[in-house]
Amino acid sequence: MSDQEITAAPAHERGVEGADESRDAESFEAVVERLEDVVAQLEGGDLTLERSLTIFEEGVRLAREGARQLDDAEARVERLLSRGAGVATVPHDEADDEE
Repeated sequence: MSDQEITAAPAHERGVEGADESRDAESFEAVVERLEDVVAQLEGGDLTLERSLTIFEEGVRLAREGARQLDDAEARVERLLSRGAGVATVPHDEADDEE
C-alpha cells in the first residue's frame, strides 16, 4: 500500500459533497481493514522513524474512529432494546464474567 493511501484524509475532512454521510461511509469494516494495513506496515520495520510516527498517528485515528462506531452501534442497540417489554441488557464485559 502506498504512503498516499494510508495518509489520505477521509472524505468528510476533504470537503467532499455529502460529508455528513461520508463520515459513516467509511464503514467499520473499512476502518478495520485500513488499521490492519497500518499495523502490518509498522510491524514490517522498514520505515523511518518519522514515517513510523505518521503511520502510527493514522492508526490512532482509525482506532478512535472504530471505537466511536462501535459505541454508536451499541447505543442504537440499547435504544432498540429499551423499547421492548422486559428485555434486559448487560454490557459485553459483564456478560463475559457471568459465563
